[in-house]
Amino acid sequence: MHTHLMQVHLMTLHKIHVHAILGRVSDVAEEDLLREWHDLSTRHAAVFGRLECRLQERHGLGVTEFEALERLVTCVVGKCRAADLTEVVHLSQSATSRLVARLEREGLVQRALCESDRRGIFVVVTDEGRRRYEEAKPTHRATLEETLTIDA
Repeated sequence: MHTHLMQVHLMTLHKIHVHAILGRVSDVAEEDLLREWHDLSTRHAAVFGRLECRLQERHGLGVTEFEALERLVTCVVGKCRAADLTEVVHLSQSATSRLVARLEREGLVQRALCESDRRGIFVVVTDEGRRRYEEAKPTHRATLEETLTIDA
């Protein structure tokens, strides 16, 4: 009887020890996960900030404007649905609509109705938009290369 109780006690202690170890491993894994997230967030902010500054200074474009133009220029047909741009520029639909309005005021894009679906609106890059994109592209790529290969 005493041996049985001792075995139960040892098994309980073993389970507590295993849970304690797993708890610490879990805490360590959580710390690693958070550290990785913070490192990624910090790196993104640094790269985004550098891109924003350089594109704005040299070409009068923000990162989101550049990314929208890049999507339009690289489309086979040079246009895409306004709703599709939201995925590229990582903005809400209303913020993307304001972005397109700014680009349109600057003469970089035009809006066009979809022939097959009158509710659909296409955003079409203009010749000026294509020119501004081509001028800004080397700055964008050089900044990416510079900021993303620092740690490599």
